[in-house]
Amino acid sequence: MLKWVWLSIVIIFADQLTKWMINANFKLHEVLPIIPHLNLTLTYNTGAAFGFLHDHNGWQQIFFATLAVLVSGYIIYWMTRLKEHQLWTSIGLSLVLGGAIGNLIDRIFQAKVTDFIDFYIDWDVFFLSNGHFATFNVADIAIAVGAALLVFISLFGHEEDE
Repeated sequence: MLKWVWLSIVIIFADQLTKWMINANFKLHEVLPIIPHLNLTLTYNTGAAFGFLHDHNGWQQIFFATLAVLVSGYIIYWMTRLKEHQLWTSIGLSLVLGGAIGNLIDRIFQAKVTDFIDFYIDWDVFFLSNGHFATFNVADIAIAVGAALLVFISLFGHEEDE
């Protein structure tokens, strides 16, 4: 059911527009507080989620770009096989697809992904450095929400399988 691809296109556009605005107006690591616990901060990630493999010498860019192309192709194939009543699966896949392509564009044209949303809590937790979670972007939000929706559907969405 490819009629939800428009959602992927909106995600890609919003992701690239916000990244362009941040890159045009911020210096690296510049911080702009928005509301308590939320800053805009320009950072770049050459690795995967949470900076995984960021400290390697470039091979990871080709790996993650290739992986994004393969996953995107599979998602499109999966979407063509969905039935009309599988609405939430279509939405979840469209969100993941839009996010994957948004970050893929960065990897292809910059060899790194622009991140700028810095959410933090004012107390230390074992996985948060000074209360800061990973800096992320619109594409990352779409991927996380889409993946969570797909997990929820797989656990509780039996009516979509009928």
